[in-house]
Amino acid sequence: MAAAGSLGAFHGLKAFDAVADDPVPSKSGQSAQKSPRGQVGKQAGDQTAPSHRNHCVFSKPLTSMPPSELASWLEKVNLGGVECPIRRGGRIDPTRVEDELPVYVEALAARDRRVVIMATDINDPDDPLTERVLRTAAALGVTHYRMRYFKYRRDTPIRDQIATFRDQMIDLAALNHQFGMQGLYQNHAGKDYFGGAIWDLDRGLDGIEPDQIGVAYDLRHAAVEGTNVWRNAFRIIRDRVRTFYVKDFTWKDGRVVNAPLGEGMTDGGFYADLTAAERGYPISLHEEYLDHRKAELVPQHLQAFENDYRKLRTWLAESAG
Repeated sequence: MAAAGSLGAFHGLKAFDAVADDPVPSKSGQSAQKSPRGQVGKQAGDQTAPSHRNHCVFSKPLTSMPPSELASWLEKVNLGGVECPIRRGGRIDPTRVEDELPVYVEALAARDRRVVIMATDINDPDDPLTERVLRTAAALGVTHYRMRYFKYRRDTPIRDQIATFRDQMIDLAALNHQFGMQGLYQNHAGKDYFGGAIWDLDRGLDGIEPDQIGVAYDLRHAAVEGTNVWRNAFRIIRDRVRTFYVKDFTWKDGRVVNAPLGEGMTDGGFYADLTAAERGYPISLHEEYLDHRKAELVPQHLQAFENDYRKLRTWLAESAG
């Protein structure tokens, strides 16, 4: 693990190419073997750390906090780090990633915290920003990122669109393999979202190694779309899951309303039943029931995260094994 003070040396880095000799997925449907993780410039709290080190918060509502203050709060609450928006309009714009991500990682590392996941705009392997973000992250030991969603068009058959998405993800998986990155696709509710139905996401990821592109499973969105059948859908996708997103919701006047964890319809027993291996994956806590746009609400967001994390840890502790 690199010392926090050494991260500034990243600015002089010319190139990073992970050495990999295992195959990547092909568009013919052949599955790939598991790929190695990047080993350059590891940030604090890597994969050998205790399980809570993989617990993080989606820091979108905390964007106005200086990273040093955020790191102190994460330490106090015993969270491992953040899911940081590295996308247009996010905490770090991808056009500035080489300059700003090392500084951000260093600030968190000073308190032994880390960027557990990046929330990105990445879904196109041919976009020049894709390689810039992945190369920079890999050099800093940031190994997980959430992809940008694909959305369905109404003028093209669904199966054809899934095939197109799959081809694009195969090429993106090859880049992930090169840099030792774990791509994550989140299932999101909504009529136009690829992956919202779960079965389509399973089909789109067919033949792609889950350690190159896996699923960020969001129970809230799965339950919105499949109130009575989400458990069956989870069984379809379970082997592809590499991260869990945690939040809650309820219904009011026929509309979905976000809610504090434990006050809505999210089944806490789901988290108690996670296997030991699944508990080792990142778990990202999302708080969406307060206004993210108002910086003056940061203290309320922090308290909300603390309350929700307390509830999540209670659910996780309820497991018999």
